[in-house]
Amino acid sequence: MLRVGVTGGIGSGKSTVSRRLAELGAHVVDADAVAREVVEPGEPTLQRIRERFGEGTVRGDGTLDRAALAAIVFPDRDALDALDAITGPAIAARAALRRREAPGDGVSVYDMPLLVERGLWVHEHLAVVVEADVETRVRRLVGQRGLGEDDARHRIAAQATDAQRRAVADVLLDNSGTPEQLVEAVDALWHERLRPYAGNLASASRARRPDLAADVVVEPRTDWEARAERVVARLAAALGPTHVVTEVSHVGSTSVPGLLAKDVIDVQVGVRRLEDADRDDVRAAFAAGGYVFSHGNHEDTPHPSGADPADWAKRFLGGCDPGNHVHVHVREKDSPGWRFALLFRDWLRHEPAERDTYAQEKRRLLGLHATTSGYVEAKEPWFEGAWQRATAWAERTGWSPR
Repeated sequence: MLRVGVTGGIGSGKSTVSRRLAELGAHVVDADAVAREVVEPGEPTLQRIRERFGEGTVRGDGTLDRAALAAIVFPDRDALDALDAITGPAIAARAALRRREAPGDGVSVYDMPLLVERGLWVHEHLAVVVEADVETRVRRLVGQRGLGEDDARHRIAAQATDAQRRAVADVLLDNSGTPEQLVEAVDALWHERLRPYAGNLASASRARRPDLAADVVVEPRTDWEARAERVVARLAAALGPTHVVTEVSHVGSTSVPGLLAKDVIDVQVGVRRLEDADRDDVRAAFAAGGYVFSHGNHEDTPHPSGADPADWAKRFLGGCDPGNHVHVHVREKDSPGWRFALLFRDWLRHEPAERDTYAQEKRRLLGLHATTSGYVEAKEPWFEGAWQRATAWAERTGWSPR
């Protein structure tokens, strides 16, 4: 199933987003509701809170006194961390149980205020962040929830910053407008990205772009690095338990600042042995992360010309997300193909003249080839000379893969 984490600062409107997603057909698990469940009378979590924060946090009828607990933890970071250490594991376990109830081909939404703070976003296919400025949120908390202004500001300050949330946001929903505008944005997200993404996952189909070079190759975009960082982090988290991965790196043209490129994030996954990529657990980890193996693409063009193709073997996967096209190249660590992917990136980053020469070649070929496939194939002769110049640069500078 497609896993979507919805988060935002208190008072941002994330609950409105989750409710609308539920109306559209998503299976929604609300972390706040789960958090209330795990502190009900008789739950071991409530007893641990009583022991840590005192009898005053529990009312005479045995229920949690939320106001008393909030007064203790929100002004005190250490106390808040201690509460999270008590409630976090219990909430996670209960939420996981609820999410397993979602249909396998559907959309599972986790409405989680601390998705960023706890690093849980790396386990979601997409992180949706709902945003509103601090003063708007304070007004909402005071006017709609009856909080005091100081209390509202303490709660906001205790959460992640807007910048921290934006860094992990695959989708940023601005809730500074009307409720109707927010609902319209959620509807567009559902129909244009979430449902197609879920369909690709269910059918094990990678997202594809039109084979029109002029539509795909674009001028440098400022979001490429941030998108790549999220892809790298998620792949590292998904593949880590398999114990075969040496590193996950952003490579290709989008990893070179200032270089026009296909709007596709290329990522290299290094493995100890290429055969490890064929293990059932590794393939399952890729599939769970939203990546599909592509048949018929098992090697790079060998360099120099005439080199043994076996040394340039790889596995290739495409991402299922129609809103962020990703290609994953699995190569054996220290193989010529693995080394060249890192060398080519670093060479172009450190040699602006070579980067500009490559950009000129790209523009020339775009004028000759209408399709992306034709454009990609036509670049190969240029790469032979580039390999030679990059190799000479590596020897001259003492470059080594990192």
